[in-house]
Amino acid sequence: MNNVTKIETHDLSLFYGQKQALKKISVAIPAFRVTALIGPSGCGKSTFLRTLNRMNDLIDNVRTEGTVLIDDVNIYQNGIDKVELRKKVGMIFQKSNPFPKSIYDNVAYGPRINGIHDKKILDEIVEQSLRRAALWEEIKDDLRKSGLALSGGQQQRLCIARALAVNPEVLLMDEPASALDPLATSKVEELIYELKEKYTIVIVTHNMQQAARVSDYTAFFYIGELVEYGETKQIFTTPGKKQTEDYITGRFG
Repeated sequence: MNNVTKIETHDLSLFYGQKQALKKISVAIPAFRVTALIGPSGCGKSTFLRTLNRMNDLIDNVRTEGTVLIDDVNIYQNGIDKVELRKKVGMIFQKSNPFPKSIYDNVAYGPRINGIHDKKILDEIVEQSLRRAALWEEIKDDLRKSGLALSGGQQQRLCIARALAVNPEVLLMDEPASALDPLATSKVEELIYELKEKYTIVIVTHNMQQAARVSDYTAFFYIGELVEYGETKQIFTTPGKKQTEDYITGRFG
């Protein structure tokens, strides 16, 4: 099966003031696959992830050079609607962040902002999104309950459902399971595996085993540079760079 490229970066550099956080990153991320970003803390993984939906624009004194193409459109060109961009490219954060609203209202939030107010349509979107996030069966009788009353793992799946409700094409996940216990983590991992049938997923993870389990492709970052990128199996069994091998085998990081 040919892998169609969904996201492509060319010589992508990012500066916080004078400090360069990303150095000329060029990478092609395939559609309907899971791509894991690995590397030690502070090496640019999350910064890179946030360039893909321009979340870094919210930080003062940030400057980006190079291009990020999504479906061959440069998302850094003038006139790009960032609200539309972030609908298409959803984000799941490390710490689950449900709104202090009911489960139903959490999921219906995005569609309502986008002008959908028909209760029947909202009901369908909420159910479908919760089903896709593998949460429906657990909470279908409690939709009026506060999202904050759910367990940590359920809250994270609720945030995934909320992201899915606006029909994105790409899901960015910044260490989505790092705050969860092993059981909740395995549920989120199973979910990621299922979601790639419909979405392109890019996940930052500190957990090597997790990267090996859930991803099709792996990118190894080190001090703002992309050291190596390839199929996960190849990166984990026969890495091309000594630095990658040292990191994967736990010699540093």
